[in-house]
Amino acid sequence: MSERASEIPDRNLALELVRTTEAAALAASRWMGRGDKNGADGAAVGAMRTIAESIAMDGIVVIGEGEKDEAPMLYNSEKVGSGVPPPVDIAVDPIDGTTLTSLGRSGAISVIAISPRGTMFNPGPCVYMEKIACGPDAKGLIDIRRSPTENLAVVADAKGERVTDLTVVILDRDRHADLIGEVREAGARIRLIPDGDVAGAMTTAMAGAGADILFGVGGTPEGVLAAAALKCMGGDLQGRLWPRNDDERRAAEAAGYDLDAVLTLDDLVASDDCFFAATGVTDGDLLRGVHYDRTGASSDSLVMRSKSGTVRRVQAHHDLSKLRQFSSVDFG
Repeated sequence: MSERASEIPDRNLALELVRTTEAAALAASRWMGRGDKNGADGAAVGAMRTIAESIAMDGIVVIGEGEKDEAPMLYNSEKVGSGVPPPVDIAVDPIDGTTLTSLGRSGAISVIAISPRGTMFNPGPCVYMEKIACGPDAKGLIDIRRSPTENLAVVADAKGERVTDLTVVILDRDRHADLIGEVREAGARIRLIPDGDVAGAMTTAMAGAGADILFGVGGTPEGVLAAAALKCMGGDLQGRLWPRNDDERRAAEAAGYDLDAVLTLDDLVASDDCFFAATGVTDGDLLRGVHYDRTGASSDSLVMRSKSGTVRRVQAHHDLSKLRQFSSVDFG
C-alpha cells in the first residue's frame, strides 16, 4: 500500500460528510423561492462549515464555490475538519444551484467531496471548463476531442440503442447555441438545465434518472465535484479548461496550464479512494429536496465511496427542535 493510500482511514468518511450536506441543505431550504441566492448560499456555507469542523480529518479546500460570482463561500485553502489525520483535499459546493433555490426551482443540491491530500485538480485562474460526462456503459469510450455527433454515436452503440433514444443534458446558456443545434441535428433528445451541472453529470450514471450524456461548458468546481461523483458511480468525465477572456488565458498560461490538455477522471481526482456526499435542497431528478412537516424536516442524500463502489441512499428525518438545542447552526 502506498503512503498516500495509507493516509485514508478504513472508516467511510462519506457517512460523516453527509452530515455537512444535510445541514447545508436544511439551512438553504428555508430560503427556497425567496429570491435571494446569496442569502441561501450564506446559510448553506455557515451550516456546512460549522458541521465540518467536528469531522475527524485534516482538510484543505482545494476548490470551492463563490469566487466566480462573488457569493458567500468556503474559500480556497481554508482548513476544514478537526485537524487530525487523515490529510485530505476538499471540493465543495454548499449549493449547486443557488439560483434554482432562490427561485424555488427543481434540482438544487448540496455537495462535498474529499480525496487524499494532493490528489484533487486545482484549476488555478480558470473558473470554467468544457465537459463531457457519461455513465458506466460508455466509460473509456467518450472523447472530448470528437464532435458531439461522434460521441453520441459512440454512446448509443455502447448502450445498444439508437442516437434518437439518447437524452443529452446541456446547461441552458447562449454559449451552447451551436452545441444544441448539432445535438438536435443528430436526432438526440435534449434536457436543458438552468443550473446545477453536478447533478446533471450524475444523472448520466444513475439508473432511472433519464439521462445518457452531458455536454457543454460549466464551472471548474462543478467539474471536480462531478468527477469525484462519477468515479464513485463508475461513470466517466473529461474536461478541458475554458478561459473566459484573454486575461484569464494569459494568467493560466503563465501559471503553466496547458489549455489544450484533456483532463481525464484521474487527472481531476487522482485517487481511487475518494468520498462524495450530496443532499437535495429542492426536488429534482437526482434527489428529493428538503420537506417540512409539523414534526421536523426530511432529507434525501447520496453517500458514495469510489474504493468500494458503494452508493448509499440516505433518507433522514430531522427533529429540528432537538437540532436547535445541540447545534449552533440556524435551521430556521
